[in-house]
Amino acid sequence: MREIVLPETKPALEWINGRAVQKVSPQRKHGRAQLEFGSALQAWARENGSGEVATEWEFRVQPPGEERRPLVPDVAFLAFGKVPYEEESAADIPRVAPDVVVEILSPRDLRRDIDEKIRVYLAAGTTVVFVVDTDDRTIAAHDRNGVYVFGHADLIRHAALPGFALPAARLFERPKPRR
Repeated sequence: MREIVLPETKPALEWINGRAVQKVSPQRKHGRAQLEFGSALQAWARENGSGEVATEWEFRVQPPGEERRPLVPDVAFLAFGKVPYEEESAADIPRVAPDVVVEILSPRDLRRDIDEKIRVYLAAGTTVVFVVDTDDRTIAAHDRNGVYVFGHADLIRHAALPGFALPAARLFERPKPRR
């Protein structure tokens, strides 16, 4: 099976729907949501000693019967069971799908590209893909059973993350100045 290899660029390139797509530099709302979700996921992973969390982490993802391609989720969690702790260099650009993916929608994102990324991640072994829409203030959790949408007032939870709970409002509300 073939592997798609793209040149290293900033922002990174991903292979989506048969073409190279460059990620965009995030705007404030995107960056804030990415930081909040990533920080909460990192705290959960450290507390449980279950894996690593990083932002803009390149993975080489391969669904069965398809080519391996680079994808760069906004936030990813990779369990130690997929890439053992002792194999640190293998975790630099893992050749497996992350266990959990968080994608924050950007203004230029095409719906068909987001849908394809969700399909590829789930087919390659990702358990859940969270898609955060900072304009609609919703989070859609995609897994093999379907889609569940969290609203602004909900707690974000999923069976793939036992004990994890993140108030959705934290992804959308601006911090207030101290008066």
